Amino acid sequence: MHWPDRRVLDLVGLTYPIIQAPMIGPKPALAASVTGAGGLGSLGCAAWQADQTRAVVAAIRESTDGPLNLNFFCHVRPPEDEAAEARWLARLEPYYREHGIDPADAPPGAKRAPFDAAACALVEELRPKVVSFHFGLPDRALLARVRAAGSLIFASATTVAEARWLDEHGVDAVIAQGAEAGGHRGIFLPGELAAQPGLFALLPQVADAVRVPVIAAGGIADGRGVAAAFALGASAVQVGTAYLRCPEAGISAPHLAALRAARDEDTAVTNVFTGRPARGLLNRVMRELGPLSPDAPAFPNAAVALQPLRAAAEARDEGDFSPLWSGQAAALGRDLGAAELTRLLAEEGSRRLAEIGGR
Repeated sequence: MHWPDRRVLDLVGLTYPIIQAPMIGPKPALAASVTGAGGLGSLGCAAWQADQTRAVVAAIRESTDGPLNLNFFCHVRPPEDEAAEARWLARLEPYYREHGIDPADAPPGAKRAPFDAAACALVEELRPKVVSFHFGLPDRALLARVRAAGSLIFASATTVAEARWLDEHGVDAVIAQGAEAGGHRGIFLPGELAAQPGLFALLPQVADAVRVPVIAAGGIADGRGVAAAFALGASAVQVGTAYLRCPEAGISAPHLAALRAARDEDTAVTNVFTGRPARGLLNRVMRELGPLSPDAPAFPNAAVALQPLRAAAEARDEGDFSPLWSGQAAALGRDLGAAELTRLLAEEGSRRLAEIGGR
């Protein structure tokens, strides 16, 4: 296969320039299958304790010695705000009554933690090929330790300004995240949420603005998207939503059903699940409380009070209170194994590029 820009392929040592997006929720088997097929499998580690990450990586390495990407968040912990927590719980109280749940059953705190010295020590121990960051970068000392451990550093940008900032701070590749992408926006510099560009506007401008290779993310679900991304300056693509329909992902039945039924207009950006803007398929709680609610506590605290409601609904195979993360191209998804999808995305993309004469 011919690729116009091989920098990510050669940096990481991949057969295919296909990166599985690091998502919290899918089973680790997804990352193992993508890496085993010649792409880059990714693990969303922000919600895991060190022992869990260690065990998952060890299990994956029993089946493949290919490269892995460990992803971490770089958000700032919000200050304690009991008033905000109480206000949010009051908004959710009717749902608690409806489901016969005592508000006291809400768990004590959110698990998502920013990248810190303990997480860095884990990276030094596990030495993944790639460490990627969402919501900016950790401080320079931690970043230097990650690099000294031998890991490449990737990070997400939602604007050209963020991409330039990442380039100036020494990343090995910038992930250009278009507005179409599912899951959390990687925003870390001040800006208007509504002003964020779509991938095909963002990607060529980022490619022109930075020295490092650019990875395209958002709305890529088949070979047409892969080819278009390369034609606009990408060195690889990051695919999330399309992988969620793979059996290895093991997502909940409501989430899988919603993805299979999704249309292009069925997603919205919401903050009701975590307190930070993220794109998902519209469901009851998004429609009734948002999609963007001023009452949602700061990230990641909004998730805490929703957990009992989510558990109760999912026990009945309902997704009314679950974050059904999805990008805008969910309707292009296919029910395929992860290895087959990885190879197919590359083959389709390469063929399309040949048809249009490359970049």
